[in-house]
Amino acid sequence: MRTIDSIIIHCSATPEGRDVTAADIRRWHMNDNGWKDIGYHYVIRLDGTVEQGRPVEQAGAHCTGHNQTSIGVCYIGGTAKDGKTPKDTRTDAQKASLLALVRKLQSAHQILSSNIFGHNQFANKACPAFDVQAWKKEVKL
Repeated sequence: MRTIDSIIIHCSATPEGRDVTAADIRRWHMNDNGWKDIGYHYVIRLDGTVEQGRPVEQAGAHCTGHNQTSIGVCYIGGTAKDGKTPKDTRTDAQKASLLALVRKLQSAHQILSSNIFGHNQFANKACPAFDVQAWKKEVKL
């Protein structure tokens, strides 16, 4: 098993209200990017369903320089209906599932709250379209 010390939260950068699955993202990553699998370990759909992406035992392909030791979690959404403007589009169900999943992963892998990040903390992107550090304080992680 690889050493895992962090969780990096992403958004799919899809328009608000558009439902996308892990299988859709897998297809995009494999066909459009030429990757061997989906880059994320988990995908959270609009209804809060958590879908498995790449196996956690394998390094992800979601954050350059951090894939070897992190778990990538992606929620569906992250842009306004125009598909361009960053927006926190998380549904209440996605918020609840994200919190439950992060807590479960923290427990399973002994990940400190200080090692939970938004993708934008490592890349010049709006992803995940919300402030992960403020969220951690709000939900008391």
